[in-house]
Amino acid sequence: MRKIIYCLALFLTTCTTKEPASDTQSATSDTHSGIPKGMVLIPAGTFVMGGKSEQAEADELPRHEVELSAFYMDETEVTNAAFLLFVEATGYQTVAERDIDWDELSKQVPPGTPKPADSLLKAGSLVFQATSGPVDMRDYSQWWRWTIGANWRHPEGPDSNIDNKMSYPVVHIAWEDAMTYARWAGKRLPTEAEWEWAAQGGLKDTKYPWGNESPELAYNKANFWQGLFPFQNQEQDGFYAASPVQSFPPNGYGLYDMAGNVWEWCRDYYRNDAYFMDHQKGTVSNPNGPSESFDPTEPLTIKYSMRGGSFLCNDSYCSGYRVSRRMKSTGDSGFNHTGFRCVKSL
Repeated sequence: MRKIIYCLALFLTTCTTKEPASDTQSATSDTHSGIPKGMVLIPAGTFVMGGKSEQAEADELPRHEVELSAFYMDETEVTNAAFLLFVEATGYQTVAERDIDWDELSKQVPPGTPKPADSLLKAGSLVFQATSGPVDMRDYSQWWRWTIGANWRHPEGPDSNIDNKMSYPVVHIAWEDAMTYARWAGKRLPTEAEWEWAAQGGLKDTKYPWGNESPELAYNKANFWQGLFPFQNQEQDGFYAASPVQSFPPNGYGLYDMAGNVWEWCRDYYRNDAYFMDHQKGTVSNPNGPSESFDPTEPLTIKYSMRGGSFLCNDSYCSGYRVSRRMKSTGDSGFNHTGFRCVKSL
């Protein structure tokens, strides 16, 4: 998606905050509870997974029962501070920091497409840019701009930085980046089932992590877009873009930002039949998910699931703050509203 939207943009051109409890989010155990530092225990349980509102779309998975074992989950989205520790320890370079490989990109565009100038194949990512008024909501290129020099260190473009944003969620993170960080931290990405179960926070079959209160009345519960997307944000929640983690109340399990702020990568491939294929056997799983030791050479056209919505979500556009709402993108995608959090098996 990163490169596909980049191509679309190219073709159009030429034709109140709180500090987090733990910025490091290390896997070191709390000696009093045995729970890894910066994580919370999500209990085992059985729940009904899938679309649960009049807004539910066909690909939100058919409603069905899923049984899960207990696990630990990061209480917040991975912050810039935590990701910085990882980069300093490993020297890792994110997808958004690497120049575009034309040989790979050429496989995703119409045959015969001429190679762009090398200056247009420089490292970058997609940055949201508000429009001046209403636009065709089917045309994402109206509000996404391919921005050379945009990455996790420069979330709004090369002239921006994260110097005063250590407690903000890291963004411009591709699935590959998230998987690599999780493996380094001794953790993994959550499955979609784990994420949806955790998002409900102990509530039963709710539409949103905060319950069933309508988003119009819940602007103080999460960071999402109030107003007319993509040109008028009323900022009733106090933020125009991303907010520091722990800026809003946690859910019943003690998890912050399970609705809004930034989209969160899951481990699973995006499939409409996920978690449903083995339903007749009782306990349902996703046999189509990648292994924890992923293969970075997998085709870039494979799509993975995201959950939770972002600061851009609005009922007129995506309402991604619903616990059952899903989004998909390819493993090389990066946006300034996309991050992640990790889980750890007991």
